[in-house]
Formats: sequence, structure tokens, C-alpha cells
Amino acid sequence: MDYKCAFRCVAGCEGSYDVEQVIYHCPKCGELLEVQHDLEALKTRSPAAWVRLFDERKSSNRWPYASGIWGKKEWVMPGLEDDCVVSLNEGGTNLFWAERYGQTLGLADLWIKLCGNSHTGSFKDLGMTVLVSVVKQMIKHGKPIKAIVCASTGDTSAAVAAYSAAAGIRSAVLLPRGKVTTAQLVQPLANGALVCALDTDFDGCMAIVQRLAQEDGVYLANSMNSLRLEGQKTVAIEVVQQFDWEVPDWFIIPGGNLGNVSALGSGLDMMQAMGLISKRPRICVAQAEAANPLYLAYKKGFDKYEPITALATEASAIRIGNPISIRRAIRTLERYNGVVEQASESELAEAAAAADRTGTFACPHTGVALAALVKLVQRGEIKKQERVVVISTASGLKFTDFKVRYHEGRIEGVNSRFPNQPISLPSEYEAVKKAVLSALE
Repeated sequence: MDYKCAFRCVAGCEGSYDVEQVIYHCPKCGELLEVQHDLEALKTRSPAAWVRLFDERKSSNRWPYASGIWGKKEWVMPGLEDDCVVSLNEGGTNLFWAERYGQTLGLADLWIKLCGNSHTGSFKDLGMTVLVSVVKQMIKHGKPIKAIVCASTGDTSAAVAAYSAAAGIRSAVLLPRGKVTTAQLVQPLANGALVCALDTDFDGCMAIVQRLAQEDGVYLANSMNSLRLEGQKTVAIEVVQQFDWEVPDWFIIPGGNLGNVSALGSGLDMMQAMGLISKRPRICVAQAEAANPLYLAYKKGFDKYEPITALATEASAIRIGNPISIRRAIRTLERYNGVVEQASESELAEAAAAADRTGTFACPHTGVALAALVKLVQRGEIKKQERVVVISTASGLKFTDFKVRYHEGRIEGVNSRFPNQPISLPSEYEAVKKAVLSALE
């Protein structure tokens, strides 16, 4: 079948735009665009046939279907030529049964989707493979694109740099100076991106990169470009597939620029429209208390949204006070009976540490989601028998300084409940035996 997709206005304005067109906003109303698929064409294949196809590709090594994203190519970017796919085998990440951590909360069916088990260590790979692949095809078809650019709190820049390098396309990233981890900074440097460290926060970087993207030959890679969301929506599809096509009761997802929230809803919407699922889960968006514009709007019934100046938070990747996808996120939450929670620095640090003691290695943003989970369970909004999936957005290995400072008791305002430090001992058997056996008493 000749499946098709196109950009259309999220507010419903008439008109559609080719996905290879350099366009980010509706020319009629200025709203963001979204990728819409020809569902009627897709429905010529039955739900059972789609399930069989996706399950067959899950274990395939045939290009490009081994990727968790490109195994669902017809639902993501059907018009993309296979030789333009830029894939680093993203997706297909572990759905971790957090049995022991769930027991501490009274939950028997708690899972953590480890999106950080990816090439650059975050869920941003899911969307970047789509965006960079489309750019590669645009260049092949004669579009004069010289570089892919983004503003970032760290993870987006890593994904842009890696996928652009794999495609042989130049990249430039704008980062807030001193507000990303060393691991996050070194990733785009290693992959050859032009790294601009600006004396501002993410929102300031975003304002500049939007102007920069208006220059000829520069293509924007932030999540206001909905090509990204087409890859990110597959996390919802993949989780449901990992449960043998059963829908969990809850998703809890950290929220910064909020593209991931609307992408999660988009994946669920598409599965329902195509007849693969009938149940709708609930969605909780978790924000750091220091960067909580969506939470503040939620507390007012979404009647009024105001950008804020985000304050310092250990959850640096979601330190965003003026999220681009705020309206898309609100619409998603309204469709999915959603809630928004927040976490203080102490709450996110302790939630991450408690989960780590049961086998995870949670990044601070996952800590925000876990802290929200604790609150929802404590007030009875999440029931004991419900199946809950927490979306872990990045690898904890990108935030080792956060872990070290927690265990050394050096995070301001956090009285570490689970500190664990190495014991210095002489190289003598008796000293080691005494230390080990004493700890086992």
C-alpha cells in the first residue's frame, strides 16, 4: 500500500504540508504542526495483521526493521526511502519489572521503561532517528540544508550530534553554560558538533535557536518540529507490545518541554484508532518543583498558563519554564484523564535513591516521576492492583555527579536517607573480614 503522512495544524486549520518542507508552524494561525497519517489506508490491513507484522519485525535483522522505531515504519514515516534511514538501533529497550521497589509502595505490577538504554543514553534517540533520516532524504532530493541545529539541556544535543554524524550532516547545538553535566557536554563534542555554550538558561537558548532556524540552510531539531514526536510516540506502542498488546492502567512520565507527553498520547491514539487497543490508560506528568509551569496551570484547571523562570534543579534536563509543547500536552492530559504532580529536590533525590536500592540506577528526571508515583499511591489515586509504567527518560550514567553528591550528603536541602560510601581499609584479610562480617550482622 502507498501509505502517506503530512504536516497539519494541531488547531485544525485547513491545509497540509509535505513532511520534507521546512516548516514548523501553521502559516494560518501560528500554531504548531503535527504529522497526520492516512488512517483509512492503514486500516486496509487488519489490527491482527499489524500485530503479526510488528511482532515478526521485533526479532528481525532485516534493514531497517530491527530498530524499535523503524519496525513500525508505516506508522512513523511511510514515505521514507530505506537508504535514507539513519538508525543506531534505537528503541527495543528493557521494560524493567520493578518488583522490589513496587513492594515498598504496595504495588505488585510496577514497571520502569528504561529509555536510557539507547545509543546516546536517552529517549531523544527515538525521535532523532526520524528527524535526521527525513533531513537526509531532503538533502538527497535537493533541499539546500547545511546543518541541523537545536537548543538543549543536554540529551537532545547528544542525539542531534550522534545521528547527524552518522548521516554525514553538520550539526550545531546551543547549551546553557554550566547547566549540563560533563557527560552530556562531552557527547556532542565527541561527535563533532559545533557546541555553543550560552550565558543563559534553556529558554534563552530556545529563543535564539528559533531565530537561527529562520536562516537559509539551517534545520531545527527541537520538539516543536513534530518529526521528533513521530519517533517518540513509539514508546507507547512498544510498551503495549511488550505486554502482549495489553494496555497498562497508568503511565507516569517526566515533563520538561512536554513533547514526550504529547508523543505518548499520539502513540496511544493511533493504536486505538487502528483497533489494536480499546482501553485508555491514565497519564501523569511529573515536573520538578523548580520548573513546574504545567503543574501550576493544572492546579488552575488549565484555565490559565503562564511561563515561569525555571530555577536550579538536579533534574536539569527538564529545567524549562516555557515549554514549547504546553498546549499539546494539555490536550493529551484532557484526553487521558491526566494529572500533573511535582517533586521537590529532596523528594526526587530520595525516590531515585530508594529505587536504586532495589536494582535501578535512576536519573534525577526518573526520580521526579518516581516521587510523583509515591504521592499518587499515598493518596489512593493509583490503586494497589493497577499496572503502572514509569517512563525513565535517560541513563543514570549521565548523572554520576548527582549520585556521588547524594551519597556524600552534599546536595543542598537533601538529608540523604540512603547514603552509601566506600570503606577505606588496609590490604589485610582480617580487616576486610571484620568489615564484611560486621555489615552482615
